[in-house]
Amino acid sequence: MGQTWIDDIRTWSAPDLEDDGISLLADTLGELTPVVGVVGIPDGHETHLRMPIADFDRLRRSLGKRTIAGDHGIMKAMRMIKSPAEIEKIETACSIGGRAFARVPEIARQGEPLERVFRKFQMLCLEEGADWVPYLAGGAGQGGYSDVISPATSAPLVAGDVLMLDTGLVYDGYFCDFDRNWSVGPASAEVRAAHARLVEASEAAFQVARPGATAADLFHAMNDVLSGEAEGTDAGRLGHGLGMSLTEWPSLIPTDSTRLEAGMVLTLEPGIAVNDRILVHEENIVVTEKGARFLSSRIGPELPEL
Repeated sequence: MGQTWIDDIRTWSAPDLEDDGISLLADTLGELTPVVGVVGIPDGHETHLRMPIADFDRLRRSLGKRTIAGDHGIMKAMRMIKSPAEIEKIETACSIGGRAFARVPEIARQGEPLERVFRKFQMLCLEEGADWVPYLAGGAGQGGYSDVISPATSAPLVAGDVLMLDTGLVYDGYFCDFDRNWSVGPASAEVRAAHARLVEASEAAFQVARPGATAADLFHAMNDVLSGEAEGTDAGRLGHGLGMSLTEWPSLIPTDSTRLEAGMVLTLEPGIAVNDRILVHEENIVVTEKGARFLSSRIGPELPEL
């Protein structure tokens, strides 16, 4: 901490079972706020309190006439708009992920256990420059996958499987969050068409993503494509904000009226159902004054084959 530009750093010996920094925090807030001031805490979606409820109650009681209230979205609004330096870090993370994805044919093939593919892919991310890989999801199955959040199993990849890897690797404190799909051997015409539709859906949202559009506009742009010959996955949101956290505000849902502004970094994450399986495709973009720009490497509709 002392290596940063901050010159007032207050610490305590933690953990302290009697007073785990609460009196120190109360004294600091007492110095910085009026006697009858209001202390704001982010309290909306994509936030959490990182403090035991008992300690939070003690803090309230320690502030005298000061009160604690929500921050009215101040932090949310600040975090949604990234500086050029932040965008550069996210783009670097995306480049690292893109290079790792390009090397998947080195580690994934018929007969390779899925859990080994997961481990080796994390190694590829680190080799390509990631600081760490706190998030890796994915799945594999015949003609698609049944879910994208379960741990990888020892089941080997077999012909007809679709493999998906979704990485949230970190570079200098900032995440990327996008995925790629591969078929193990030739894919069916139905699977190839579904993958092409996912890419078409993300392209549709990309074209809409410009200042003044809303998060809901991007949802509808993707959903209109997905609701054609195939069914959507009923996954809820079709994307979200991205930055120092893997998921940030806004959410690409039909009821989110958040207006896009230059500097917002978003994921586009359409999903589609193929019989009793799903396919998911995800990209990362940044909104600029002139429209959107891909931060993840742009791909075509063809489903690559392993």
